[in-house]
Order: sequence, then structure tokens, then C-alpha cells
Amino acid sequence: MTYRELYQYGVEQLSAVGIEEAALDARLLLEYICHTDRNTLLVHGDSQRNAMEEEFYKAVINKRAQRIPLQHITGEQEFMGLSFRVNEHTLIPRQDTEILVEEAMRHLHDGMRILDMCTGSGCILLSLLKYSNECEGVGVDISEEALAVARENATRLGLKADFIQSDLFEQVHGKFDILISNPPYIATKEIETLMPEVREHEPMQALDGMEDGLYFYRKIVEKSTDYLYNGARLYFEIGYDQGEAVSELMQAKGFKDVKVMKDYAGLDRVVLGKWMPT
Repeated sequence: MTYRELYQYGVEQLSAVGIEEAALDARLLLEYICHTDRNTLLVHGDSQRNAMEEEFYKAVINKRAQRIPLQHITGEQEFMGLSFRVNEHTLIPRQDTEILVEEAMRHLHDGMRILDMCTGSGCILLSLLKYSNECEGVGVDISEEALAVARENATRLGLKADFIQSDLFEQVHGKFDILISNPPYIATKEIETLMPEVREHEPMQALDGMEDGLYFYRKIVEKSTDYLYNGARLYFEIGYDQGEAVSELMQAKGFKDVKVMKDYAGLDRVVLGKWMPT
């Protein structure tokens, strides 16, 4: 089969099972198997591919047709211009979360100490470390499997960070200039409405925010001030309808200048505030 014929096969198979971005996924998987780029389809679409490439491509298309996330097939996802390893033990980094990192970078100075709660793949913490100088980073997660992925990502990027297994602050020591978190925030009853790629293949403990989705915000806000320097900042990623509730939690704890920031779609995405006890 030619390169273009393989691509059309992939599009047809993925479209048949209702995958919305069938054309994009078919192309990305073809590039993954053939080690090509996006121009190959236009410039070399008539080139013949060998039998092994055809076999492997049909195999990965079959996996994607079973609603296995594309990133779990390729093992990678780009975030903040960097490539991160991902697997079934970590959330797949999403573009919306870049808003969280970008907001933190506005106040990030060289030499700061950063605590990333619920770090997962480490993409948030490692992005902040990559784009700063001489900052110290601690990533916390309850999942040792997720932490193994985070440590691998740190090694691949040539960065140093401490990744510790802890139930929230249980094993955390010291104080920090920035506390940043993308915690589980989906209400338990809403999880069954998620896309199969998320509901069936991403780690449940990284999704489930308990009854109202606010469980981890309450826990983190309540203990956060024990670990923050005067003038430190707290940053949360939130669900589109949680801005007011999370803001109120932070204000009730004494955080100042609490703000809700929107994502590229105009939806509430980040809540931030400053800890100024004196």
C-alpha cells in the first residue's frame, strides 16, 4: 500500500467507530510508525510502504479504534514545547493545563522553591524548572507508578527534581514560594459521562474529586499555608464551573488577590492567590 492509502485506511477505521479527530489521529499514528512528518502525506503520498510498516500501522489503528488514547499508543505527549512520557498511570497532559503553567511563570523567579501537588507525569513542575534557573522542585503524588514516569521525564529533560510518594502533604517538609496543583476535580457521578479514552484508560485516582469535585481543593487549601513563605502563591487548575467555589475556599483561608483566569475557550481554568499572613 502507498503512504496515502494507509492514511485513508486509518481515517476510515477510526471514523467508523466515531472518533472525532479521525483524520488527525490517523496521520499522527502513520508518522509514528513510519518515522515521517506532516509533509510526507502531501509530498510523498504515492510512496510505497513496506509490509512491516503496513502491519504495524494497522495494529496501532486497531488499538486506537478500541478507544485507547493515542498518547498511550505512542507513549508521548507534547506540553509547553517539551515531550513527556505518559502511560496508563498518569493523566495525559492537556493544552488547557498550559494556562496553569503560564500563570505561574508570570511570578516565577530564579531560585524559587516549587511544590507540585498531584504531579502525575511531572509535566507542570518540569516545565517550570525548564524555563527558569536554579529553582528547586518537589513533585508529590500518591502513585509510585506515576512518580516513576515523572522521574523518567526529569532524566530525559536533564532536570533535577525531588519526586516523593505522599498522601498530599503527609511526607512534605519545608516551605515553598509556589504551590501549584492540578488535582482530581471531577465529581464522582460525572466520571461515567467522560469519553471512553478518559474514563477507561486514565487513572481513576487522578480524576475522581469525590462527591462534589472539591475534595482535594479543600484538603490542599487547608494545609497549604503551613508550607508557604510569606508572599508565596498558590495556583490551581479547576473545572469550568469551579472558579467561584475554589476562590471562596482560598479567601476563607486568608489568601489575598485571589483571581480566576480563563483558558483559550473563555472558560474558567485557573484560580490563584497570594499568601500574605502579615
